[in-house]
Order: sequence, then structure tokens, then C-alpha cells
Amino acid sequence: MAGRVEGKIALVTGAAMGLGKADSEMLAREGATVVVTDIDEASAKAVAASIGGKSMRHDASCEDDWKAVYAMIESELGGLDILVNNAGIVIPENVETCTPENFRKTMAIHAEGTYFGCHYGIPIMAKSGGGSIVNMGSAAALQGYSPFFAYAGAKGAIRGMSKSIAMHCQEQENGIRCNTIFPSGIATPMVQAIQEDPSAEIPVADGVLPAGSIGAPKDIANTVLFLASDESRFITGAEFVVDNGGMQKPHL
Repeated sequence: MAGRVEGKIALVTGAAMGLGKADSEMLAREGATVVVTDIDEASAKAVAASIGGKSMRHDASCEDDWKAVYAMIESELGGLDILVNNAGIVIPENVETCTPENFRKTMAIHAEGTYFGCHYGIPIMAKSGGGSIVNMGSAAALQGYSPFFAYAGAKGAIRGMSKSIAMHCQEQENGIRCNTIFPSGIATPMVQAIQEDPSAEIPVADGVLPAGSIGAPKDIANTVLFLASDESRFITGAEFVVDNGGMQKPHL
């Protein structure tokens, strides 16, 4: 039986570790050729080698880097079917402690990176016959969470852009869908780094998880796979909150 994204070309940004790595592994396992990009060139190359994909050093906030990545994809792979805008950082600061430099850096990587990815990627995907854009949001953009001020703001920008992108692509009838995933806490190196003890591994049990649990990267990768596949052909402009019901739980 063919994989769920058999024969598709995928680009995953920020894919050297964490969610991006899990997304890349899942898409490759299901038949896609995956381009793994990250500012950490060595780790991106290792991930690509492990899944039979390609890699490039890529600063998601740099317009020229985006142009170079897409030039490589067009020349070596001939097109693009799946774009996962995953690259991001988190700097724990509230509105008063957040420096202008950190605010701009966070916005550049998340919001401008998503803009560049879609701005330059949509024409290539349209020439390829359409495809799926998956933008990575965060539950932090859907609730008040003061320690992640710039991060929440950047993810909120991605939320608004994604809806406009989805409607634009429908209006253009180019066959491209765009959806957004909003994870809560997931056991990734980025989340581990902001724990009270950053050296402590984050265990995630198998099976159905109880309330308040942290999720595993595969919980997001499975959602990415569904949205990247033709199984989700009737879904665009949608929001997928992957948080084990955390947004629905009343806090009394």
C-alpha cells in the first residue's frame, strides 16, 4: 500500500530537532521527499540523511535564504507539494521585560518567516498543481499567557495570515490549501529548555493521556501528515488545536 503522501515534495523549516524533525520523519515514512531546513546546518543534514531527504542551512527570517531554498527545490526536485512553516524560537519575557530586539527577532522568525515561505512558495506550489501549507501556531496565541508575550504575538500573526492565505488560494483556484496547528506543551528541546530544570528529560506516556499531560512530537506530526495528505482535501483555513482539551478546561 502506498504511503499517504507518496511521491510528494515537502519542505519543513526548523526541522533539525523537535516538531520539525518529527514532521520530517513522519512525512518521509509516508512516502514524501523531504527538504529539511534549519539554521543548524549540521543537525539538519543529519536528519535529512536519516530519512533520505535533502537539507539546507536556512534562517527563516532571511528573505535571501528563502529564495535560495526554493531555487534548489525547483532545480533539483522540480516542484513543491507540501510546506510546513515550523521554524521558531521562544524567549520567555512578558510585555514589560521583553526587549525591542527580542520582540523583533521573534516576529521576524515566526511571522516574517511564514510570510516569506508562503509569498515565494505559493507560485511554485501552484505550478506543481496545488498542495498543502501547514503553518505552526501555538495555544499561547489563543489564551492569555504573559511569560511568552512576543511568541504569543507572533503566533497570533500567523493565525491571521493563514486564514487570508487560505482564502486567497481558493480565490485563485490554484489547488493550495492552508491550515494552522495550535499545539500546547510538547516534549521538545525548546520546551525542555524553559523548564525549571532544563536538563531533565520530559517523559510522555503511551495511550490516552490524562488532563494536564504534555504531548509528544508525534502528536503534532500525525496532524501535519493528515493536513499534508489528500485526505484533508475539503479542509482549508481551519485551526487544529492539539492540546488534549486544555483550552476547554475551566480554571476556577
